[in-house]
Amino acid sequence: MSQNVLAPASGVAREASRRRTFAVISHPDAGKSTMTEALALHARVIGQAGAVHGKGDRRGVVSDWMAMEQERGISVTSAALQFSYRDTVINLLDTPGHADFSEDTYRVLTAVDSAVMLLDAAKGLEPQTLKLFEVCRQRGIPVITFINKWDRPGLDALALMDEIEQRIGLKPAPLTWPVGIAGQFQGVIDRRTGDFTRMQRSPGGADLAIEEEMSAAEAAERYGADWVTATEELELLEMTGADYDEKEFLAAKTTPVLFGAAVANLGVRQLLNILLELAPAPSARPTVAGAERPVDGTFSGFVFKIQANMNRTHRDQVAFVRVNSGRFERGMIVTHAGTGKPFTTKYAQQIFGQGRDTIDEAYPGDVIGLVNATSLGMGDTLYAGDPVQYPALPSFPPEHFAVVSTTDTSAFKRFRRGIEQLDGEGVVQVLRSEQRGDQSPVLAAVGPMQFEVATHRLEAEFGVKVQLNHLPYELAVRTDEAGREILRPESGIEVMTRVRDGALLAVFPHKWRMRSIASRYPELQLDA
Repeated sequence: MSQNVLAPASGVAREASRRRTFAVISHPDAGKSTMTEALALHARVIGQAGAVHGKGDRRGVVSDWMAMEQERGISVTSAALQFSYRDTVINLLDTPGHADFSEDTYRVLTAVDSAVMLLDAAKGLEPQTLKLFEVCRQRGIPVITFINKWDRPGLDALALMDEIEQRIGLKPAPLTWPVGIAGQFQGVIDRRTGDFTRMQRSPGGADLAIEEEMSAAEAAERYGADWVTATEELELLEMTGADYDEKEFLAAKTTPVLFGAAVANLGVRQLLNILLELAPAPSARPTVAGAERPVDGTFSGFVFKIQANMNRTHRDQVAFVRVNSGRFERGMIVTHAGTGKPFTTKYAQQIFGQGRDTIDEAYPGDVIGLVNATSLGMGDTLYAGDPVQYPALPSFPPEHFAVVSTTDTSAFKRFRRGIEQLDGEGVVQVLRSEQRGDQSPVLAAVGPMQFEVATHRLEAEFGVKVQLNHLPYELAVRTDEAGREILRPESGIEVMTRVRDGALLAVFPHKWRMRSIASRYPELQLDA
């Protein structure tokens, strides 16, 4: 065994305790990428915060690196950013908020220890926020809530607390409370100390907010009615027992709440400090065998994301690996759990948007990028020393289907390479249809915007113009070879092979057609 497989247990545990690995989740346009940028600004990693919709001289956000993201002002891929703040290493995973990219977001949530849930002050809990929160609930991920856009007109603060408790069953425990209604934000009261921090947007909003600590007496004199209202609301919170409890938070039963405005960098410093203070550090992870791999065991990690062509200069493929245990050293030889084959980690990098730096070591909670790791797939486990296998990543059932083809015969090799790349990254699921053959694969997606990303990348990265012909299917379930034969004579139904794992998927135009078929053939295997 290589000497660098093991580091002193106390050293690994100490390094793991310094890590905070979390995702930012919310409905589209609630401010995820803006918050990612603001957190990086407060950690002094960047000089100025960008804007998703950059205006004037203000640049775009670091985490939205794809041309399509920059043009539309949305995130369609997950971004992994690492930086240090005080004595803590932050691993921040920015996720797509659009429902069409739920698979990518779900995969990211397998790699974090906590989440920051952003709520738009004017809209409260929106559909995609609810969907992503349910994933956090299923995985037992503690959630910190940030009420964003408090610098604009919005809902009543107490009404938002009621909505959180009534709709998702989490007891809100505000740690900061706003002075001034939404749209007239003056600053926040720290509930635990009683201190007031006056906040003012910097000119242009790209730099750190201007903050001033004030005593309660000074704030009361300056803000009059706003201060009275805030203190009365705090008394109501005290009466309802809306206080922070660490055990309840780590058990994902309560959520600390903060207020601010990410685009103006208001309240962001407070959020970053709370993450360091309250968010859990990496801990032992469950394995397929049912046991847990301790953080100070031998090295292990799993691939939660594959991304190619992040930087046109490099034109390579990066496998994002969450380190679960032990110390990683660049160049160490690890084992691929699925094949049992050795894998050399010579090209290990830290990714920051489009930027990248060679990384020599990493610890539990860190995310490393293994470059040109074409033999790795999503969900793969890597380990050194004691063997381990982590649970596979599930696929979401597709609801949209389209045949993709190119009329340019000279570009067919690039076309196939591009399709294989998109399938490997999970941008879409690629299905093989018997009646169409390999030249016209079927793309299956959770949402139609995935098709737009796929066709955009085929043209931009592989130089192939394609055409899509949408198919009249809305439902896919797993079946077997016997099921394929049963369904073969049925009209309006197909059985296709998912290229990624060889699974047979029966696709139907709607659920009523599937139920009708199932009632006629009780022996037919149709599984979710």
